[in-house]
Amino acid sequence: MKIRRILATAVAAAVTTPVVFLSAAPAFADTKPAAPQSQKPSSHEDDEDDMPSVEELKAAVAAARKAYDEAVAEVAEAEAAIEALDKADHPLRAALSTARQTAEAAAAAKTAADEALAKAEEAVTKLPETATDEEKKAAADAVTAAKKTADEAAAAKTAADAKAKEAQKAVEDANVAAFHVLGLAQKVEKAAKRDLDEAKEALEIAEEIEGECKVDDALKLTLSGPKTLTAGKPAVFSLRLTNTSDHALDVVDAFANAVRLPDPGEEIDDETALQGRLIPIEWSSPDVLEWTPFTDKYESVDVGRLAKGASYDVKLRLTVAADAPAGRGVAFAYAEYENNDGSCGMSDDYPDVDFVIKAADKGGKPTPAPSETTATPAPTTGTTNTTQQGGSSNTPVTGTLAATGANDTLPLGLAAAGAVALGAGAMVVARRRKAGASA
Repeated sequence: MKIRRILATAVAAAVTTPVVFLSAAPAFADTKPAAPQSQKPSSHEDDEDDMPSVEELKAAVAAARKAYDEAVAEVAEAEAAIEALDKADHPLRAALSTARQTAEAAAAAKTAADEALAKAEEAVTKLPETATDEEKKAAADAVTAAKKTADEAAAAKTAADAKAKEAQKAVEDANVAAFHVLGLAQKVEKAAKRDLDEAKEALEIAEEIEGECKVDDALKLTLSGPKTLTAGKPAVFSLRLTNTSDHALDVVDAFANAVRLPDPGEEIDDETALQGRLIPIEWSSPDVLEWTPFTDKYESVDVGRLAKGASYDVKLRLTVAADAPAGRGVAFAYAEYENNDGSCGMSDDYPDVDFVIKAADKGGKPTPAPSETTATPAPTTGTTNTTQQGGSSNTPVTGTLAATGANDTLPLGLAAAGAVALGAGAMVVARRRKAGASA
């Protein structure tokens, strides 16, 4: 059984509740911790209404595909506009060609007028001393007429050059604008393609969940733990799974996550890195006594076969990073099962415990988690009838993600777990705020 099925359910909820999560921090900060040293878990209600249905996801895919098709059409239109600008019959290109021809003709006319003026002026200098007054007057008039023609030709050339420059600028501006429009259209197309891919992936996951497993109450989960955690110091929580169905569950897996919640006014968006918010968790059970970290290799607690009415206890050890600031956090658990006949299911509740995170004392170093500890979990009630999980780990918890096998690029299981943590945290807060409003 893979974690991807259960992750898909919570991730779908996380996708639908980002605004709730962003606005939830102040409400969480205002929640006063309970008086007892150990908090009782809050039982989750059915969250199916919080998650989109397959039909809704199909509609989302259709809308995303329509937006993508429109974006593709916009890109094609922008590319066609650029190609059209390069053609001679484009109005701007045609205007530029005419302006250039006019400028060339004006330049030729000015050259001819300047040559005619030069000849008229030369004729005046070559008049013989015997030239009559009428001849002198005729030569002077010729110079005046030639100069007037030359001035007019110069003005015409200046105007024609200006129009040619304006026509050239119009073409260049249109070209720049066309490429700008193309760039924007390509960005929209890229975003639309991403949205379409995400919508299709969400639909595929939902169809897989709907087709394979169901959300039911076959497994009852309870989670309890301390109300205050100190950065750098381990804290132990208790998780109990109980088979409430009328038959044995052949393969049961339990999962747990913990995350630091945002501070009041802190913004959490798609660009926010999840790695720094995840709180490393180790687990131990009656079958695996050593503390074992959740990793991409051991992504769940392998409870094994759980008989009808039987319970199974798991200890969870959380260690907030030693340099983590004061704030609040939430831990929660969930489970899934698979039977030999092919049926499978997921727990319909996410028991959670919220807690205060105290920063490590500045005057002294926080107490590190022991490198190897043998846990003695509380005995289970009833017959567990579980299978032994092979393999364990002695990896010490040092308050960093590296201690749980994660790095800057989280493996699929842990990265998805981070999304689940944030999404489930949002649902927890949303329910509490709703309950507070109706109280």
